[in-house]
Amino acid sequence: MVGVTVTDPIADMLTRIRNAIMVRHDTVVVPASKIKLSIAKILKEEGFISDFEVVKGKPHREIKVQLRYIDNKPAISGLKRMSKPGLRLYVQKKEIPRVYGGLGIAILSTSQGLKTGQQAWRQGSGGELLCYVW
Repeated sequence: MVGVTVTDPIADMLTRIRNAIMVRHDTVVVPASKIKLSIAKILKEEGFISDFEVVKGKPHREIKVQLRYIDNKPAISGLKRMSKPGLRLYVQKKEIPRVYGGLGIAILSTSQGLKTGQQAWRQGSGGELLCYVW
């Protein structure tokens, strides 16, 4: 995978997490970036992952994500990328969706940084709807 250019790094991160959960891995490593660190921070705050750490690798920094399992079931049952590089999806405050009746979260990129849908709604701001996690 060295030297491979990824057109959608967020979708790549979500796919790596999804694949690791499917084969019951404890950890997954993704290339680091500011936005991916923010996503990992939100996933930890919301209880979807146990922890994450930034690992200084030889060519690049990486994020090592500790996946969380509750009673042998993954805490994350689904991940869906919404806004894509070819088709950006923006929502206003009143359009912020509830994911699985409030059991899941929407992650938005707002002018104040990455927020969950609920946080953005409370602050009265919309933004780019990055993904759903449930």
